[in-house]
Amino acid sequence: MGSNPLPSFVIVLILLVLNGQGPMTAKVEAKSTVHIVYLGERQHDDPKRVTDSHHDLLATVVGSKEVASDLMVYSYRHGFSGFAAKLTESQAQKLSELPGVVRVIPNSLHRLHTTRSWDFLGLSSHYPNHVLQNSKMGDGVIIGVFDTGIWPESKAFSDEGLGPIPSHWKGVCKSGDQFNAATHCNRKIIGARWFIDGFLAEYGQPLNTSDDPEFLSPRDANGHGTHTSSTASGAYVRNVSYRGLLSGTVRGGAPRARLAIYKVCWNVLGGQCASADILKAFDEAIHDGVDVLSLSIGYSLPLFSDVDERDGIATGSFHAVARGITVVCGAANEGPSAQTVQNTAPWILTVAASTMDRALPTPIMLGNNKTFLGQAIFTGKEKGFTSLTYPEGTGLDPTSAGACQSLSLNSTLVAGKVVLCFASVTGRVAVRLAAATVQEAGGIGLIIAKNPSDALIECRDDFPCIEVDYEIGTRILYYIRSTKSPTVKLGHSKTLVGKPVSAKVAFFSSRGPSSIAPEILKPDITAPGVNILAATSQLHQWMDGGYAIHSGTSMATPHVSGIVALLKAIHPDWSPAAIKSALVTTARTKDASGFPLFAEGSPKKLANPFDFGGGIVNPNGAADPGLVYDMGLSDYIHYLCAMGYNNSAISRLTGQSTACPAEKPSFLDVNLPSITISSLRSSVTLTRTVTNVGSPNSIYRADIEPPTGMTVTVKPHILVFNSRTKKISFNVTVCATKQVNTGYFFGSLTWRNEQNAVRIPLSVKTEILESYADDN
Repeated sequence: MGSNPLPSFVIVLILLVLNGQGPMTAKVEAKSTVHIVYLGERQHDDPKRVTDSHHDLLATVVGSKEVASDLMVYSYRHGFSGFAAKLTESQAQKLSELPGVVRVIPNSLHRLHTTRSWDFLGLSSHYPNHVLQNSKMGDGVIIGVFDTGIWPESKAFSDEGLGPIPSHWKGVCKSGDQFNAATHCNRKIIGARWFIDGFLAEYGQPLNTSDDPEFLSPRDANGHGTHTSSTASGAYVRNVSYRGLLSGTVRGGAPRARLAIYKVCWNVLGGQCASADILKAFDEAIHDGVDVLSLSIGYSLPLFSDVDERDGIATGSFHAVARGITVVCGAANEGPSAQTVQNTAPWILTVAASTMDRALPTPIMLGNNKTFLGQAIFTGKEKGFTSLTYPEGTGLDPTSAGACQSLSLNSTLVAGKVVLCFASVTGRVAVRLAAATVQEAGGIGLIIAKNPSDALIECRDDFPCIEVDYEIGTRILYYIRSTKSPTVKLGHSKTLVGKPVSAKVAFFSSRGPSSIAPEILKPDITAPGVNILAATSQLHQWMDGGYAIHSGTSMATPHVSGIVALLKAIHPDWSPAAIKSALVTTARTKDASGFPLFAEGSPKKLANPFDFGGGIVNPNGAADPGLVYDMGLSDYIHYLCAMGYNNSAISRLTGQSTACPAEKPSFLDVNLPSITISSLRSSVTLTRTVTNVGSPNSIYRADIEPPTGMTVTVKPHILVFNSRTKKISFNVTVCATKQVNTGYFFGSLTWRNEQNAVRIPLSVKTEILESYADDN
């Protein structure tokens, strides 16, 4: 299924055209370059008339239509009006002064990387003096991955250029079914083992069926583990694409970090993992000497308590963190509903998923000359105009026949046509069921109207499945109903990168507040997790050349795991809490254009801390945070006592005799890099402590953005650090200005100096309890 590479001369030609250096006529001056002339909305629905108007406009500057035709590169005539042409600076200036011209801008060459996410996060390998170089790309750090195993032959796991295995590694590689430790482990994959006994005890059925192939070894049949491992620490692999899209170089966040693979999930029902196996993997990983643990694993609601061993992750991660190992987990994919976040223990670094500045627009051209842009992964054979249909229903529920998840189609009416349907449920199942139904009925394409989401679903056999929102879907439906013979042409997907595309919290990403302890802000941080291209198993049904596109907090998690490895290489003495604090307090809450981040949902809204924690991870900022909100074992015991867990349960978890104070401690004094007050009745005062990890002689001043309806005061308002004073505690008092019951309001507290802005989110809900007299 590998994609055929273009001949080298074709690639050169494409690059030249992109640079505006294609074949030039003698009439073009030497200094001509490609400019984009933007004209705004189209003035005509007829594409030919729009193009003719572009030539006419250009001709007024260059002298004739013949010259204009030679200079024209593109005519934009569907989504908007404009054109690209080869122009001198003076010609560009003259065009910019003509009526109807919005602006004229020079063309620019965009680098298209398959791991666009790393450039989006500021970790491009082309720029020196940032965390990627300062950390030596994570060399010497060991990332342990709990997942479905690994496909070791992938080039993403090449050990070329790597030095010896880190001396603190004490783990092993174990041979098994189609996995030879002597040949499949190397200086990149330094450990690999599997844990299945707990799962087999519960499952009680044979593995490795024809429907769900599996290996009793570290080898990955599912593909999920290979994808996450290569995202965290994959080596550079050039000339990778997915069916011609997203072409470029793929790599992990910490390309020189080493991988220890712990296969705890099995290819049954999409991937199942037993707590017993997870706990055993934690046990071994702690022994083996890993520095970071990456788990794209979760449970269903309701959540187990932090001291319940059935939640193997909370328990196992506590022990790992107590030994200095940062544990990174996904927030889960149950969004956009509130209180769906998982992996909520304060010692875990919990990751939400965002989109990034990349999209895959796919044109839908209707027979009435209107064009809409959907989103898809479609690179199959492009067809000309063909019939378009919508399965109209009858009876009391006339729209039911057009529901994507329950299509009932007449082959005679659908064969050879593109079908429009409306999905009333979220998730990929409805789309794939609809696609299978349309294909079986002889249809040649599918347009799915659904709640907007950038997480795309590919359909089999290059079958076009193009997603649009309900508004566009309705407009297409009205066109179908307005004519006897509606037609449509589906274009190929393109890759669009950069500022025109704004990052958002993903629709599926689970949201806070925590259903166990809302005062513990979750998620902590957000990273790209939508349409991520990375290595996969050769058995994966959607792979192309050993690579696949996936979406989920599973994909966001290894992004942060890779970044943690980079930070660990630069600051080996930082605790897991210090690393978490550095990530949270330096995260971005605005996009590249300076606008606040949004969160996908119903409807789309401004994102808040329950959507993205501190914000989108900022690796370069996290390497030099200035101050950190550090925590150790005593802080976690404070939390466990605040939760009301009994002394024996806490003692069992911590491994030491613990007696909680008679007066239950407050959640609000847990030294988190956030403040969340779930029930403010009038006022409350809490304490935080910051540790200076920047310049020894530093002065910070508090900058407060209070939540609506609150006053916030900080004492002391100025923090002065020197060689003797490295830690300072301060009090924060939050007062409600009005006695009303509300939802949450949000603000921030930022400690600033000339070099750093150390920001923590504030989330406050007022709750006024009233006593009601007995009516009797």
